[in-house]
Amino acid sequence: MAIIKWTFWGVIWLIIAAFFHYTLPQVDIVRITDTYEKRIDFGENSIFWSHADVGNSTALGNRDVFFIQTRRAKGDVMVYRNEDTGWGWPPYFKFDTTNLQAEASDLKSAAGTPQYVAVKHYGWRNEFLSIFPNAVSVRVVDGPDASKGIPFLNIIILTLFAAVVYAIWVRWRRFKRARIDPTLERLEDDIAEKQGRFARWRVGRKNK
Repeated sequence: MAIIKWTFWGVIWLIIAAFFHYTLPQVDIVRITDTYEKRIDFGENSIFWSHADVGNSTALGNRDVFFIQTRRAKGDVMVYRNEDTGWGWPPYFKFDTTNLQAEASDLKSAAGTPQYVAVKHYGWRNEFLSIFPNAVSVRVVDGPDASKGIPFLNIIILTLFAAVVYAIWVRWRRFKRARIDPTLERLEDDIAEKQGRFARWRVGRKNK
């Protein structure tokens, strides 16, 4: 039972951690190498794509999506999609996809004359499933070693979540001590009493 219990809670906390890791904003220091637009046919990975840009039709199973192609200082490539989030989830309220694409295009640079930028984004990159993180904003930084800044929003959200979880846990413990534990104790006492009566009945039967 203990293994099942810890496995269950391990899976729950793993799902929660994955949710926050996907949803909360992250910052990468990169060099923009190209920007482009591509027609995407959505399939099994459609859950990892946003809806159509605000004001456009969502009826089609495919649409054009903006992409921002970058390279980190160490040389590895990172590609971001650039889609509106609108009023949906996650709640970034992003409506400026085309403006962001224009900014990113203007910040392209070559390896010989690099210009580094901080790309704020959410989501994951997975080549096998064709999943791309969604760029939220772009700003120029001094170089590849520039500070990403303190993630105040992430700290606040995770602190509030921890406070809510702790409050629920405290109230559950109080409820368990006040209601559940006494009930279980009474059930155990009743079972023990019935077992004792049955044992005495068997002894009495043998003595006859």
